[in-house]
Amino acid sequence: MIAHRYILKAHFIPLIFSTVTLMGIFLLQFLMKFADRLVGKGLNTWLLTKLVVFNLSWMLVLVIPMATLVATLMAFGNFSQNNEITILKSSGVSLYKMMSAPFLASILLAVMLFLFNDQVLPDANHQARILMSDISQQKPTLSLEPGFFSQEVSNYAILVRTINEKTNELSGVTIYDYTNPAKINVVTAKRGKIYFTADQQNLIMDLWNGEIHESDVKNSGLYRKLVFNKHRIVMDGSQFSFHQSQGGIRGERELGVDTMKAIVKNLKSERKKYLTEFYKETDKYLLTHSSFTPQSQIPIPFVKDKLALVRVLDKIRTAKSVMISKIRSIDWTESEIEKYDVEIHKKYAIPAACIIFILIGAPLGVMVKKGGFGVAASISLLFFLVYWAFLIGGEKLAERGFFSPFIGMWAANILLGFLGIVLTFKTNRETVTIRLTTLKKLIPKRFRINQETDETY
Repeated sequence: MIAHRYILKAHFIPLIFSTVTLMGIFLLQFLMKFADRLVGKGLNTWLLTKLVVFNLSWMLVLVIPMATLVATLMAFGNFSQNNEITILKSSGVSLYKMMSAPFLASILLAVMLFLFNDQVLPDANHQARILMSDISQQKPTLSLEPGFFSQEVSNYAILVRTINEKTNELSGVTIYDYTNPAKINVVTAKRGKIYFTADQQNLIMDLWNGEIHESDVKNSGLYRKLVFNKHRIVMDGSQFSFHQSQGGIRGERELGVDTMKAIVKNLKSERKKYLTEFYKETDKYLLTHSSFTPQSQIPIPFVKDKLALVRVLDKIRTAKSVMISKIRSIDWTESEIEKYDVEIHKKYAIPAACIIFILIGAPLGVMVKKGGFGVAASISLLFFLVYWAFLIGGEKLAERGFFSPFIGMWAANILLGFLGIVLTFKTNRETVTIRLTTLKKLIPKRFRINQETDETY
């Protein structure tokens, strides 16, 4: 019991450390990918925090299995490096017993991750999608550059000669107003000031010492000039303010397992209905072998009756259109069923990877005899590339009907699980050491010399 607690304790800190590190890498990648959609839109800190928190959910689902493998490699690598594996084996503790506590803990972790994947992640994905869509639709904040026309405000073209950055006062303002297509309005002012209302819905332009020139498009002889000391223009600024949508239709990644199973059940009943209607249509219009009449035996009056022949052809065209429509409906329901089945199996397969990676990480850690984070991360990267290649490729191929969703989502787990069982069995029977001399040759000499010097001391 003490050994089990000691082994679990050795996993805890590496698990937390690798989780935080990998989450940081995923978060940095996310921010770099979507930075262009977020910068320059005047979004407040709370809104950005919500967006990051919502996206942390899917990152956590991917990171936990990865962190499990890294932690297991580090823990058992340290045990092997410090000869603790040898001590435990000499005391009668087999590798199976050493792995039992982490294995049970991985089952508990997989169950918790599945509950998170099923109940928390769909809502987080839904909110993140809506929030990102709303942010993408929002226009950037208004920016005026001296000497250039700005057409960011709908129905207005604004030219400012100079801008005082300290007071935000404008000078040499010219505004072309296109709100009324029947008239041409040009407003000029020596100075002005622009700001948003408190609710961010309107843009206010206060102008001083200027003129308004107004002409009629239809009547070119009509012209009016107004001189003002102070004038205010209210423009629509709603395109620069953020409005968060509510609700919306949810995709398969925004639903729980029970909901998706209910949808699949309805889709299967619809597919059965379409098949029944298709078979009825074919039974009505397709000739069977017993009722087939050779062309030579068709009565001559029937052939000469062109009107009857046209009616028959119209019925055949109608039947063809109906059958094509039913076939398309059947294909659509099939693709939808496969899409939801893939997502259902994925919600089980990814948490199950926590258990699989214990079977791989423990024997590999014993073989490598290195418990550093760099070694563990390097070995983990190889297995994750294989795992995610199988998972992503299986998802795409299963959705296209090349093979069943079960095979597409569980192929990686089955392959790596079998490999983990073989490695565990082999490592328990004999001591196998994996030396990283080949990888050391890829390291620059100066770093390699320093490393070898440190090891001699």
